[in-house]
Amino acid sequence: MKPKISVIGAGNVGASLAQFLVLKELGDVYLFDVVDGVPEGKALDIAEGNPHWGVDSEVRGFTTIDETAYKNMENSDVIIVTAGLARKPGMSRDDLLEKNVQIISSVARNVKKYSPNSNIVIVSNPADTMAYAFQKVSGISPSKIIGLGGSLDSSRFRTFLSMELGVSVEDINAFVIGGHGDDMVPFIRYSSVSGIPISNLLSKEKIDEIVKRTRFGGGEIVNYLKTGSAYYAPGASITAMVESIIRDKKRVIPCAAYIDEKLSKHYDAKGLFIGVPIKIGKHCVEEIYKIDFTAEERELWMKTVKSVSENASKVDQFLAKGN
Repeated sequence: MKPKISVIGAGNVGASLAQFLVLKELGDVYLFDVVDGVPEGKALDIAEGNPHWGVDSEVRGFTTIDETAYKNMENSDVIIVTAGLARKPGMSRDDLLEKNVQIISSVARNVKKYSPNSNIVIVSNPADTMAYAFQKVSGISPSKIIGLGGSLDSSRFRTFLSMELGVSVEDINAFVIGGHGDDMVPFIRYSSVSGIPISNLLSKEKIDEIVKRTRFGGGEIVNYLKTGSAYYAPGASITAMVESIIRDKKRVIPCAAYIDEKLSKHYDAKGLFIGVPIKIGKHCVEEIYKIDFTAEERELWMKTVKSVSENASKVDQFLAKGN
């Protein structure tokens, strides 16, 4: 039997992701959305491309105006939640918070009802905070939940380094941790080109420029598009995470993961979902790696922890009001 992958939200990110999952033949893809006809139409459109792509994945769509439609995600191996409002020019990820908490809460209740043993990937913005909200509402084990963030941010960092250096992105190793927001932490010391530290290849001023562009990479695309946000690179980044789960690849990818008691003293982020390097396999979060911080890095890290913690507190307030 093929793996079953459910994608909640059939907007630009969800639909692009569904196509990438099919192209990779990671499993049968079930697409859900509240807008009548949209998931069915997009699923059929993707399926009709299968003969040319040479794949046999089943693609089906379900409108969730009647929430019983969520029953179709029963026994999913992976559920990816992309549902939520997209950013518009001048809007930060955090501006989306309260509305997206409401949306995530509804999805979480249905996942708990119909497919509580699935591995969960949260994409809705801000992803680390939405992972926190999803876990609070669903009660699903935190080790089964990861949030997009570092995977996408690291991809952007590698892309900008490649553009500047004129080398293949395949030879660039770089990663970003912390919250999926404007205070994310690109790690310069751990970034290299075929083992050569980027600090040997670029000036500090140029690296600082690339770091700044990485931090505001999503906003740059929003400003170009005017009425939407990024979806191709997010779709590719999510696909890498899902592939590591489905195929048990044990890839080490920075994603938003839960910081438990054991890790709290090192990361100072107890009880939060925040971007850290994790090993992703068939059990989702299989290991979280500790990173040694310099004093400067620790200062940046604590800044992003503060932002994520403040958002988590807001989530608690929203949920207490019954969102």
